[in-house]
Amino acid sequence: MNILVVDDEKEITDLIQIYLENENFTVYKYYSSQDVLRDIDDLKIDLAILDVMMPDMDGFSLCNKIRRKYKFPIIFVTAKVEDIDKINGLSIGADDYVTKPFQPLELVARVKAQLRRYKNYNEKEEKNEIDFRGIRINNDTREFYFNEKKIELTKTEFAILWELCLYKGNVVKSDDLFLKVWGEDYYKRDNNTIMVHIRHLREKMHDGGRNPKYIKKVYGVGYKIEK
Repeated sequence: MNILVVDDEKEITDLIQIYLENENFTVYKYYSSQDVLRDIDDLKIDLAILDVMMPDMDGFSLCNKIRRKYKFPIIFVTAKVEDIDKINGLSIGADDYVTKPFQPLELVARVKAQLRRYKNYNEKEEKNEIDFRGIRINNDTREFYFNEKKIELTKTEFAILWELCLYKGNVVKSDDLFLKVWGEDYYKRDNNTIMVHIRHLREKMHDGGRNPKYIKKVYGVGYKIEK
């Protein structure tokens, strides 16, 4: 797999390259954001590691430009540790954030984790219809049938239910649901937003009460839909 590393500090890029190549990754090193934008269409990148503070164009701006065309995971590596910097990075499309100084083996582990997640996500995205336990939901027609009865959902309700069905039996973190359904608006919303939509979904499925059979809350983590 091909990893893009962008940092104006040669020592950092060399260190990252050594550890990634030891794991059989192919590494493309760049010291300038502009050079990356010049070449990126010719590179088959699977994941990018970007520094934030660079002289010609900062990592946030580079990430924003990459996200206009590519969906591969992006990890920021930077000395900036303030929460607002993390929020800025994640809200424009980054997937993870590592602060300097860092342990190279930790970075490698995060790279592998993001690649696994991206691969699993893409495999799930290829599905167009899910059918189980009386639930039939089609992502092409945007139709939802429950026990053979068609139920009208709002755009947001459908998006939430589709995500839960993709990962049926597994917990979907509230953060992930927000980012998938609302995108960058996640950081502008409170935690009650998703709870309201979940309640509406349960009502339409006649699955309310204290012990719902389908959509369940995992306190402190997120939601899951039982298999």
